[in-house]
Amino acid sequence: MDKESSAGVQSEALSHIEEREKLVIEARKFNLMSHVFMRVALRDKKACQYVLRILTGIPDLVVKAVRTEYRVSKITSHDVVLDVLAEDGNGKIYNIEIQRTDTVDHARRVRLHGAMIDSEYLEKGKPYADLPDLFIIYISETDLWKAGFTTYLVKKYFENTDIPYDDGQHIMYVNAAINDGTETANLMQYFKTADPDDMNHGDLSKRIHLLKCEEGGYQEMCEVSEKIFKEGEMEKARDMAIRLTDLGVPADKIAEAAKVSIGVVNQWVSNRTATAQ
Repeated sequence: MDKESSAGVQSEALSHIEEREKLVIEARKFNLMSHVFMRVALRDKKACQYVLRILTGIPDLVVKAVRTEYRVSKITSHDVVLDVLAEDGNGKIYNIEIQRTDTVDHARRVRLHGAMIDSEYLEKGKPYADLPDLFIIYISETDLWKAGFTTYLVKKYFENTDIPYDDGQHIMYVNAAINDGTETANLMQYFKTADPDDMNHGDLSKRIHLLKCEEGGYQEMCEVSEKIFKEGEMEKARDMAIRLTDLGVPADKIAEAAKVSIGVVNQWVSNRTATAQ
């Protein structure tokens, strides 16, 4: 390789490094209301445990395992990608979801998540008693139910009685818009900033400081930046696909232009239609 070609290769390599550095700097600005950043932050068991102890009010809750971006797939139904799925020492399951859009049917989305998770945790032939307790924690930027609370617990009772209907599923809606002075509200304010200099949130603060400020978190922040960049590119492709569909362009042509499968195009259009309804 001659000197000119070698210099060109080195320049190209340098530009890739510089671009990655820029993406990491941008990623460090994200907070915990970004589901991509939250997934990376809470895959650390201690950080996840800190959050769950506050949200559930169980001070001695011990997280045994955490999985993030966990996909549950069924042949004849929608796939579900769970932000955070954790299990405690007693076998109880916790699903933490971030939702930044107000236009989806939140209650039915939670219903689907619960059904898909249940299907993963009850093996064929096992008794229903083996189905573990499931806590679904649905975090939003806005007060979805507009009653002025930070936390909404869903309670089930038989009509005209105070007899609880206990099916082992516990649903909690939490928002970052209402600050009612509770410990949960304080945590949600931190979710909105993810300030690495705020060390008032125990193991969660330590995790955020590592990711944003320490050399040991650099590789994980590279992962965050790349995923956020890809999501941005995919969002542009989705918007383009919907516009072209409205213009009558066939799905196969749209798929070719967007560099995705026809199935993905159809799902984008289907989701847009379902949201509009």
